[in-house]
Amino acid sequence: VKFPSSGACRRGNRRAAASASDGRGVVYAPDMERWRIAWVQDPRLPLVVVTDADDALVYVGFSLETRARFDDLQAHAARHGARLEDDPRSRTEATRQLAQYLKGQRRTFELRLRPLGTEFQQRAWAALCEIPYGEIRSYGQQAASLGQPGAARAVGHANGQNPISVVVPCHRVVGSTGKLTGFGGGIEAKRWLLELERRGGAVPQWSPQPGPRNPAKAGVQAGTDQLGLFSSD
Repeated sequence: VKFPSSGACRRGNRRAAASASDGRGVVYAPDMERWRIAWVQDPRLPLVVVTDADDALVYVGFSLETRARFDDLQAHAARHGARLEDDPRSRTEATRQLAQYLKGQRRTFELRLRPLGTEFQQRAWAALCEIPYGEIRSYGQQAASLGQPGAARAVGHANGQNPISVVVPCHRVVGSTGKLTGFGGGIEAKRWLLELERRGGAVPQWSPQPGPRNPAKAGVQAGTDQLGLFSSD
């Protein structure tokens, strides 16, 4: 199973942000690039899907019902010289394919991607794209695939900055002992996605509840998140 080769993890061009601000630290200007927000209204794991003017996917995240997560998206857009607006279309190709994935009807994506980040982040995200559906890797294994076996922590940080969740599958990377570590959508969302894939697309009949993105920082015991598939990095 392979991701499409049409720029799946290729860095897109950045546009310089103007200096005007809306007073909340978010930069806007008339000539800023416009990113369009659409939604996948899945009953268990709703997603927000953002595309640029050329319909390249720039962001996939989890329900923006919390202010902090909306601020994350808004800040990501502003960093790259873009402003957000609602997509007038009721469905896009990206939302269609993601809805199929969440229903267990799709294992790969055929979408134009534009993940924006640093050079190292680009390399880390490209390595994520090489992990097949239904498989997992440790952060150490991902770092080794980049030729930097000692960079597991840096890889974990880069994965945490992945702007295109699910399609660029950072959920397929776990701790060295199989523990489910930090994830932008919350630890239960990561568990749900892994269970969906491990069951071959059979949809788990439970819904992830809102929870900490990084259980260690939140003081949450992660022992119950043990997958037990690794003994060392």
